[in-house]
Amino acid sequence: MQSYSVAVLGATGMVGQRFIQLLAEHPYFELTCVAASERSAGKRYASAAKWYLEGEIPEAVRNLEVVPVKPEKVRADIVFSALPGGVAREVEPAFAEAGFIVASNASAYRMESDVPLLIPEVNPEHLDMIEVQQERRGWDGAIITNPNCSTIMATLTFKPIYDAFGIEEAVVATMQALSGAGYSGVPGMAIVDNLIPYIANEEEKVETEALKILGNFNGSEIEPASFKISASCNRVAVLDGHTEAIFLRTSEEATPEDIKRVLRSFRAKPQELRLPTAPPQPVIVREEQDRPQPRLDRNAGNGMAVTVGRVREDRIFGIKYVVLGHNTLRGAAGASVLNAELLVKTRKL
Repeated sequence: MQSYSVAVLGATGMVGQRFIQLLAEHPYFELTCVAASERSAGKRYASAAKWYLEGEIPEAVRNLEVVPVKPEKVRADIVFSALPGGVAREVEPAFAEAGFIVASNASAYRMESDVPLLIPEVNPEHLDMIEVQQERRGWDGAIITNPNCSTIMATLTFKPIYDAFGIEEAVVATMQALSGAGYSGVPGMAIVDNLIPYIANEEEKVETEALKILGNFNGSEIEPASFKISASCNRVAVLDGHTEAIFLRTSEEATPEDIKRVLRSFRAKPQELRLPTAPPQPVIVREEQDRPQPRLDRNAGNGMAVTVGRVREDRIFGIKYVVLGHNTLRGAAGASVLNAELLVKTRKL
């Protein structure tokens, strides 16, 4: 397969580092450029980045010069954006206008009507929105986004259930890992012996993004799914891995065994295409009473599968279960890489 040159914007942060890990020896992509803030620009990557992840900085990246986050300074076919939302709002359109494909983990453009909000197993057909986006905005490039990390975990389980039985309403209570806030995002004194029952803007994202993802693209816009979602989001003292307790009312009656059957059998376009980052089984169902657990299950499918357990009847909604996924892999950098793999495999950029 043709190799594509790629760059990482926001390369020194935690999600940027996950991008670098995933791209260092990727069969489709050659990482040729790293970009970060002005205070890092001009330095070797190994000098500019405090490496937070397990293992060492990939050798191919250590001596790359960090360049400013400006289109004229970046040479690549695809740029992966790990930028904060406010910065992404200004920077990503400049890259798309300059002809770059931007695979973004940022929240800035997720809910724009002409921007794909993509989970490749769920809505690969939404890539057709790229033509609408380019025509409307006069861009040669495009922005493709992946959802909020908690949205991804929930929606990967919603999709097979929604297709088989329909969903009337859902309640999601999240227990989210510290890495989702970045290395210095939650002070140690705030989280030790504690739980924080608030994450800014998180509940709104969970309540809206899944409806766009599960919606129908009619050729010009998305018609969102019509069921209701209510979310309550909490930060807990776990390093990696978001856990969610989900309560569902399905349109058609479904037993716990029905739910487990459709989740276990769920396969989609990434599995058919054998995309390098795609897990062979995107949703893993466990029968143990005390699973999933972050330490035991977050790395399932190389961190790209989600694990479901405790599927059981609920007296109010009908069905309830627990889902867990790795928030910086399936929920962030890995999600963007998988989006780009689908794009180049199906559209031949």
